[in-house]
Amino acid sequence: MWNDIETTTDYLHFSVVSKTVADFIIESGDNPISIGVSGSWGVGKSSMIKMIGKNLSEQSGDNKYIFLEFNAWLYQGYEDAKTALLQSVTQKLTEEMQKQKIGKDDELGKKFNKFLKRINWFQVSKLALPLLAGFIPGAAPIGVIANFANAVKNSWNNRDKKSENGEAINTAFEGLTPELENLLKENEEIVEPVTKQIEEIREEFEEILGQLKVTLVVLVDDLDRCLPETAISTLEAMRLLLFVKRTAFIIAADEQMIRNGVRAHFNGVELSDGLVTSYFDKLIQVPIKIPHLGIAEVKVYIVLLFMELEVRRGKLEQKIFSDAQSKLSSMLSKAWEDDITVNKIEAVFDDSTKTLMKESVLIADQLAGILVNADNIKGNPRLIKRLLNALEIRKKVAKFNGMTLDSGVLVKMLLFERCASEGAFDYLAKETANAVNGKPEFLQKLEDSLKNGEKYEAPDAAWNNDFVWNWLLIEPKLSGMDLRPLLYLSRDKVLSFAAYDELSAKGEELLTALKKVKNGTYVKDLVESIKSVGIKEAEKLLKRIISLGRNEQWNANILFAAVHITEAFSELGRNLVSALYEIPAKSRKAPIIPVIAEKEWAKDMLKQWYGDSETPESVKRAISQNTQRK
Repeated sequence: MWNDIETTTDYLHFSVVSKTVADFIIESGDNPISIGVSGSWGVGKSSMIKMIGKNLSEQSGDNKYIFLEFNAWLYQGYEDAKTALLQSVTQKLTEEMQKQKIGKDDELGKKFNKFLKRINWFQVSKLALPLLAGFIPGAAPIGVIANFANAVKNSWNNRDKKSENGEAINTAFEGLTPELENLLKENEEIVEPVTKQIEEIREEFEEILGQLKVTLVVLVDDLDRCLPETAISTLEAMRLLLFVKRTAFIIAADEQMIRNGVRAHFNGVELSDGLVTSYFDKLIQVPIKIPHLGIAEVKVYIVLLFMELEVRRGKLEQKIFSDAQSKLSSMLSKAWEDDITVNKIEAVFDDSTKTLMKESVLIADQLAGILVNADNIKGNPRLIKRLLNALEIRKKVAKFNGMTLDSGVLVKMLLFERCASEGAFDYLAKETANAVNGKPEFLQKLEDSLKNGEKYEAPDAAWNNDFVWNWLLIEPKLSGMDLRPLLYLSRDKVLSFAAYDELSAKGEELLTALKKVKNGTYVKDLVESIKSVGIKEAEKLLKRIISLGRNEQWNANILFAAVHITEAFSELGRNLVSALYEIPAKSRKAPIIPVIAEKEWAKDMLKQWYGDSETPESVKRAISQNTQRK
């Protein structure tokens, strides 16, 4: 099994990018720099920023860097992200002061103490106090100020309990007064306008870093996992310290998720695409895009993952693995010149390693192309790792059940479960169940026709797509095999990728709202809310709605709910069409036609339905009337 956490071990040839970024930081000298590492879920952003930190340490020479890793997602729901980031920075500076043995009475020690007081005052006056007026909804402050704020909020929400409210506020205020009094006494000399406070914080921060002779490198991760308020709060806190000399901020995030977060944060305010884009872009000087994996990279990645597994099993020495990793990485640097073949990969192994890794290399060679091109995977390293984890689980379950199954066969079925539609999988299961000895005849016919170069003709509407066609071509072929053991092992297919398909809390709320949609009721705010969660979450929502549609025979209410999602992201229309093609011709219903008739993504499907002799006449009339067919 392979874990799903970030690493500084380079399996994906990311070191070329990470070393380049490290060079940018070194070459910037004392000048500030901010770098954005962008990419979608699971492509390796966290690993990339850790590798940048590692490369920077190795390449730094005489430069002195101190590193702060900040994960905003960990503080979500517990602490205000602004406060958490500022506290993390001051803690890191405190540790450096102690390392350099700078005492509180030293000149720099006094300056640092004043800086700490200013930060504390800024946090209380600008972060905690606005909460009393409800200016920061959803924030989670701590300490006696939070007690007072909560007492005021509870009083407002429960205005009929005047006596209880008064007592609670008085009790909370007694705890609040000493804290505010101490802050006011300590900070009498720095009670200044906000702009002046910010200016002083930045100047003192810069002076402290200069006298310590260090550059602070802040590695910010998992912003795109956060709720909009937390993400924006973290960006705002960074803005306070950005572009100060001797600082480098490396921010990993899915840019689209951040843009969605900006829109959600400024809910109700009309923002152009340009304004949303510039908000994030103004924070970033150097944008870095995680490179998309090609077939060569995926092939090597799979081989290295299997080698790592053999090292942990004690069947392969670490040194042999490290040597192979280095040689395969060098090979990837020249992959643009020539393909990386099975023979080339095996050439880096000695004879015993070649024997041990033979099956794994063949699996990597067979799967790389489809893993890069399949819409549901697209070369995503995290999904590839989860696919291989599911393979290892299947192999163990098969062994315990006395089944002898080739790894390539297991992987091929896992691919089908992941990338084909539910309807396509159900068709395969049904045909296998009805076949003699679990060997469906249609599969033999399909593989034979493709082998002979004949045109692919789908046996069912759910099998009419490019993925299934490509899947049939990859080895090993499944015709002539008893598929019942594979389908038995596939009982856990809903769980294999559960973490990836899990809805967020916001997504669950939207799913509940979509279930309440009625045919003919268009909810504009619901569409806007779906836009705010981003296309990945919307795609998960659509999967859930499609599942409901199948269970409820695609009644008009469910279809109209699905259309809300395609209104938010029109590119998801093809996903819905793929599901609607699964409806048997005789089961097509006229009431759903007006809902989709004017949708661009539905036009080809409706044309096909209209020309199908098995489509009910009532459906054809509805298509004709609603598409103004002449």
